[in-house]
Amino acid sequence: MKIDVLDKGYIEVVDKLGDDLTPVNAARVSFGGRSDTFEEKDRKLSKFLIKHKHFSPFRHQHVMFIIKAPEFVMRQWYKHVVGIETTSNSSTKDHAWNEISGRYVPVEEYYIPEIWRKQSDDNKQASEGELGDEQNSRAIHYYNTALTTTINMYNRLINDLGVAKEQARVILPLSQYTEVYWTASFQAIMNFIELRNEKTSQIEIQEY
Repeated sequence: MKIDVLDKGYIEVVDKLGDDLTPVNAARVSFGGRSDTFEEKDRKLSKFLIKHKHFSPFRHQHVMFIIKAPEFVMRQWYKHVVGIETTSNSSTKDHAWNEISGRYVPVEEYYIPEIWRKQSDDNKQASEGELGDEQNSRAIHYYNTALTTTINMYNRLINDLGVAKEQARVILPLSQYTEVYWTASFQAIMNFIELRNEKTSQIEIQEY
């Protein structure tokens, strides 16, 4: 399953471990119980576990994704991984990440917004509404001018001067696209969705 996101990004499910029975059977092991087919009683138990935040059974379900997203989106995503630990019920556990490297592969794609938003008056980190047509056109022009100049200088550093890609990339903007393999338990995925699908979260990561 692959879903396009933003102008050039996507999120794709490439593998999984477990199914709907996995967490309910993991929960029932306390009583020596097990189901072979997913019935209404299993659906009710699954909903009960989620409602009351009994999330440990959901660590037995895992999904592997490929994510292509702008770097500023992934920086927010990484917050759910940094500080991984393995000794408690923390929802930051059960993640695995591998990312394409700008040390090896030249950066070639960038996110180009079509709509620019206004800064919120009462929330320092959020946007609120869109710019007017004239302001939006100017914002697009400013952005495209800056991006074109930066890309040109990046390519000159590499191609004209032979600068190493690992160093030349430091001038690139956070709009550069990156590709990541993310494998996470359902507990970790539910925690991510709960936090990043919240209305004050940045719109671009809500899309993912």
